Amino acid sequence: MRTLNQRIQEFYDRSTALWLDTWGEHMHHGYYGADGKQAKDHAQAQVDLALELLRWGGVEEARRILDAGCGVGGSARLLAQLFDAEVLGCTLSPVQAESAQAYNKAASLENKVAIEARDMMSLTAAEGPFSLVWSMESAEHILEKQKMLNLFHELLEPGGKLLIATWFHRATPPDLSAAEQHLLEGIYRYYHLPPMVSIPELETMAETSGFRDVKTADWTQAVAPFWGAVMRSAFRWRSVRGLLNAGWPTIKGAWAMRYMIKGYRLGLIRFGVLQGRKI
Repeated sequence: MRTLNQRIQEFYDRSTALWLDTWGEHMHHGYYGADGKQAKDHAQAQVDLALELLRWGGVEEARRILDAGCGVGGSARLLAQLFDAEVLGCTLSPVQAESAQAYNKAASLENKVAIEARDMMSLTAAEGPFSLVWSMESAEHILEKQKMLNLFHELLEPGGKLLIATWFHRATPPDLSAAEQHLLEGIYRYYHLPPMVSIPELETMAETSGFRDVKTADWTQAVAPFWGAVMRSAFRWRSVRGLLNAGWPTIKGAWAMRYMIKGYRLGLIRFGVLQGRKI
């Protein structure tokens, strides 16, 4: 039986070319203003999500950055350019790492940005310290979230900052209903996710790991237009051809977008951000 990491790798190995062709190098949600009503180009909305996370996190400088779960390095290159920083990015997908290296070269950033095909959880303190640990829609793929936060804390230098943007389920209590759990299980299955946590749970975990000045925010409304835009793009003829070429796992992932949209509409799926500082 394949491990969770093997399933994640296969999913992104197969689907990355389609995403790049349709949406470009930023493989994450877009930001459409705090109320989600700003009309904008979707590619710009994706860049704006990264910029808004930096603004919200109060990050004005960074010398060395870890992009934990970097995709093809869209955020890594943006951060390198904004801060003139060295960036290490990790992705489970060799296909993504290879694409990232091509993007790095095209942007003349191959000496600033290093993208490795490896499990971010394999990093050790000896590979730090980092002044910023950045996790853009990757924490939801990690089973042992407390262990992940412990590692991020260990990798940071004193005064360093952690910024996470990720998917959550709604806060409890009340307990998740059987229908809610069924919907979540569909999302977990098709997107190769371990069980989600709530925003308050992750905040408590960050504090347990030793982070100080921990703060969270719910940005669900700000990113709400994104999944509808993805759904529409998936069924354009060009994307349909790409889906067929990518194979059955990617087709199932596209079909599962209905679960994500339903989860957002019901208030079950949330999108949130977290920041913390190492003292």
